[in-house]
Amino acid sequence: MPDATETSPASPVLPIRLACFDLDGTLLGKPDATLNFQRAWLALPEDTRPVLVYNTGRMLADSLRQLRRTDLPPPDYLICGVGTLIYRRETQEVVQEFSEIMSGGWNRTKAVEVVTQTTHAVPQPAHFQSPFKSSWYLHHASMEVIDGLRAALETAGLQATVVYSSDRDLDVLPMLADKGNSLDWLLNHLDISPAETLVAGDTGNDAAMFHLPDVRGIVVENAQPELLEAVLATRPYMAHAICADGVLEGMKHYGLIQEVPAAVPEDPGHNRFTPEIQQLLQQAPTDELKPEELEFLKTAYQKAVETLKKNITPMGFSACSLAENEVRGTDANYRSVWGRDGAITVIGCMSLEDAEVAQCRVRTLETLLSNVSPNGQIPANVNIDTGLPDYSGVGGICAIDSGLWVVIAAYEHVRSTKDLPFARKWVGTLQKAMDWLGAHDSNNDGLLEIPEAGDWTDLFGRSYNVLLDEVLWYRANIAFGRLLEMLGVSGRAGDYVRRSQTIKAVIMQRFWPSTAPVPEASPRSFADMQFSLGDTSYLLAQVTPFAFNWRCDVYGNILAFLFNVMDVDRARHAFRFMWGVGVNDPFPVANLYPVVQPGDPDWRPYYTVNLLNLPGHYHNGGIWPYIGAAWVRFVNRLGLRVLARQELLKLARLNQRGVLGDWEFNEWAHARTGNPMGKIKQAWSASEFLLACEELEIQSHF
Repeated sequence: MPDATETSPASPVLPIRLACFDLDGTLLGKPDATLNFQRAWLALPEDTRPVLVYNTGRMLADSLRQLRRTDLPPPDYLICGVGTLIYRRETQEVVQEFSEIMSGGWNRTKAVEVVTQTTHAVPQPAHFQSPFKSSWYLHHASMEVIDGLRAALETAGLQATVVYSSDRDLDVLPMLADKGNSLDWLLNHLDISPAETLVAGDTGNDAAMFHLPDVRGIVVENAQPELLEAVLATRPYMAHAICADGVLEGMKHYGLIQEVPAAVPEDPGHNRFTPEIQQLLQQAPTDELKPEELEFLKTAYQKAVETLKKNITPMGFSACSLAENEVRGTDANYRSVWGRDGAITVIGCMSLEDAEVAQCRVRTLETLLSNVSPNGQIPANVNIDTGLPDYSGVGGICAIDSGLWVVIAAYEHVRSTKDLPFARKWVGTLQKAMDWLGAHDSNNDGLLEIPEAGDWTDLFGRSYNVLLDEVLWYRANIAFGRLLEMLGVSGRAGDYVRRSQTIKAVIMQRFWPSTAPVPEASPRSFADMQFSLGDTSYLLAQVTPFAFNWRCDVYGNILAFLFNVMDVDRARHAFRFMWGVGVNDPFPVANLYPVVQPGDPDWRPYYTVNLLNLPGHYHNGGIWPYIGAAWVRFVNRLGLRVLARQELLKLARLNQRGVLGDWEFNEWAHARTGNPMGKIKQAWSASEFLLACEELEIQSHF
C-alpha cells in the first residue's frame, strides 16, 4: 500500500462539503496553530465554506466553555461525549432525533456493573459522565482485557460500544454512539456523503471517523500509535506537523485551502496560554526580531550551510570538518562517518535543496547500512580512510543509539524524498537492525536495557532504562512501521506501531513519577514504590529495578515532546522547570540539570578523564548547540513562536563564537562561561540549526 503522502491529493470529483475535526490534540494543543486555523477557515468564501463540525470526547458544557477560551471559529455542529450527543449551534439545541435513537439496547446502570465486575477501572469525574456515556480510567489495559469487556457486555444483553484510547481512557457507550456513527448520522441528516467529508484526529477514539467509506482523513503528526494502527488501511494524509498545523497541512493537501497562513506574533497575555506561561512570557524577551537580527540570522543560516558542506566526504557526512580539526590520539575516530552523528545530520538537513548535500545524505545512510553486522548491529562509525566499521564506542561499549538514529533517519529520508527504491533496497537490513535492537529488551517489558555509557553520552554513567534511548526506541518503532506501510506491508507495519504504543505507555509510567493512585491491577515495581515519595515536572533521566535518577535529562525531555512521547500538558510542565532553572542560560542549552558533583553517588572516577566531564563540562551539563536547536523547536512546538525565535537568535550567537575565528559551530560550550569547546565545524551543530530555522520559517524573512 503506498503512503498517502507520496500521492497527489484526491481528485476533487466531489467538493468537501463538511469538515469534522477532533479538538484536544488536533485543533487544540498548539495555541498559535489554533489561531492560524481560525484565520484560514474564516478566509474561506462563505458561500462555499464547508459545514464545520467539532467531534470531541468532552461533554457539551465543557466543550462550550473550551470554545469560549480558544481562538477556534464557531462550529455549525458539536458532536460531544464521544458521539453520544449532537448540538446545533444556530439553534443552541441538542438534536433530539439523534438522542432518541441512543436508548435502544442501552442500560447505563447495567453497563457500570459489567465494567466494575470485569475490570479494575476507576470512574472518571462526574463532569465526564452522561446518560449515554460511562467513562473510566483504565491504565495500560491489554487488548485481551478490552475484548473481554466487550464480550461481557454482550453476554449481559447490552448493545454497547467500547472505546479505549490514550492507554488510559475507557468509554462505554450505546452501540450507535461513537465518533464515526454519530458523524454518519449527521451526514445522512444533512444529505452529505462521506466522500464529501474531511476528518482529522489524533487518538483511538477518532478512528471510527476514518472508517466511513471514501472519507478523506488527516492524521496529525502527534497522533497516538493506536490511531496510526487503526487507520493503516484507510490511506489518510499523514501530516508532518502537529495539532492544528497538521490539520492545515492536510487541508492544503486536499485542496480546501491554497496556502497555510503565515504565523502571527502571540500576545503574552492571551487567554490561550495558562497563567504560568503568561507570567513567564511577561518576564521573557518576546519582541519580534528586528531587521538587523533577521539579517544576522540570514548570515547564520548561510554559515551553517557552509559548515555542513565542509563535512561532505565520499562516504557521507563526517562528524566535524576533517580539514580544520587536528587529529590526536583517540581523536582519530573523528575521521569517520558516525551512525549517531550522521543520522542526526541527515535528518536536520533533509529539506535543504542542494544536490551535493542530497547525495551525501544517501551516501551516509548507505555507508552505515552496508556495514551492518551479521546479527543486525549498525556500526558506531565507519572509518573514512580504511572503510572499516567499528561497532563500539569508548571502552569497547556498543553504541545502542547509533542503530536507533539510523532507522529513524532512513524513514525520514524516504518520507521526505519518496525514495521507495531506497526503502525496498534496505528494508531487510533495517529489519535485522530492529531485531538486534529488540533483543536488548531482554525481559520483554517494552524497554531496552542499555549498557553503561552505551549511547551519545559515552563517558557518562547512565545504564539500564535510559530516557533518551527509550524515546528513540519508541520513535524507531513508529518509523519502521511507517516505512513498512509505505511498502505495502500493512500487517507487519501494525505490529511495530502496536509495540510503540506499549513502549510509550511504559515510558510515561516509569519516568514520570506521581503520587496519584494507580489501579490495583497495575504492576508495582520497586522503583514504582520509590516514585510514590513525590511527583516531578519532567521525565527522569534513568530508571533501574533498584534505583532511579531524579536528574533532568534535558535532551531526553526535549525529544520526548518532539517525538510525541510526552503530551502538551506535560511538555509545558517540563518547559517551565527547565526554563526556571536556566538550562538555556547563557546559551541554549545545557544537556543535564543538575550537574553531577564529585562526592555525589552518581559520580564516576572516569569523569575526570581528560577533564571532560567535570561539572558543567561535556556530558555533565555542558552546552550543546545541536541540542540547543532541538530546544528551539521544542519551544516553538509549544506555540511560543516569538520566544523560540529569540532563543534561535541566542543559538546563532553561540554558533558564531569560536576558538580560532568566527562561526565555528563548535561541538559544545562551557556551561558557566559559554566559551566554545570541542571540535569545530561540527556537522550536527550546523544541520540542526538549519532544521530549527526551517521549522520557525526564518527563511521566509530573508
